[in-house]
Amino acid sequence: MKVTLVPSTVAGSGPEHFQFASSTVINGTVAIDAGCLGYFCSPEQQARVRHVLLTHSHADHIASLPIFVENAYEGNSECVTIHGTEEVLECCQRDLFNERIWPDFLALSARNDKPFLRMSRVVPGQTLTLEGLRIRAVNLNHVVPTVGYLVADDHSAAAFVSDTGPTEEVWELANATPNLKGVFLEATFPNEMEWLAAVSRHLTPLQVAHEVKKLKRPVRIIITHIKPRYQKQVIAELQGLGIPSLEIAQFGVPYTL
Repeated sequence: MKVTLVPSTVAGSGPEHFQFASSTVINGTVAIDAGCLGYFCSPEQQARVRHVLLTHSHADHIASLPIFVENAYEGNSECVTIHGTEEVLECCQRDLFNERIWPDFLALSARNDKPFLRMSRVVPGQTLTLEGLRIRAVNLNHVVPTVGYLVADDHSAAAFVSDTGPTEEVWELANATPNLKGVFLEATFPNEMEWLAAVSRHLTPLQVAHEVKKLKRPVRIIITHIKPRYQKQVIAELQGLGIPSLEIAQFGVPYTL
């Protein structure tokens, strides 16, 4: 399994790269979230992505979705499928493809045989198979309905935890997932802003340490979603945890799991 965390800016590189929005591409054909997906690589490369799994409706996770759909459109009967929970898909229809923020691609798609996109409902706990990947959504603890995704192929599996405060179910499923090789986990605010993490349901480095202890075996813990304003402080606090398997995410370079 090859996982690429999509860069959202040209400022900085490696672990010092600022990340303002969230998108992940798996094996070049399946994406998780579209915060910056529509600005990544060429339109031809974007068109290889046939499925987008949305975790939740916040702008840093869906901002470039309409641009991506337009870039990936090839004017034939095949089109991109957007997968999300009922709440997320309803938000996309009402607040995004609504003729005000962006043309109503859903209505346009329903009226012709060359659709822009399709939408498919995700039900947490159920497994779907896309592009040779087995994918299961799991509810997280965020301020809007949010899911993470456990993704597996015949050789490995990874957990994409997305935005969350302290949570339980995803760790139970991760522990029950054979060949788990990595967990992509957020650390949004520094420890001194625990109060803000609590009300916004995000994690601090100390909370990351607590969450990681819920795993029953060592796997790579790849930290994402650090607020750029507090990046150096959060990284220093994370590195001070002494967790051997913990690493700071790098963007634009594929991880092989």
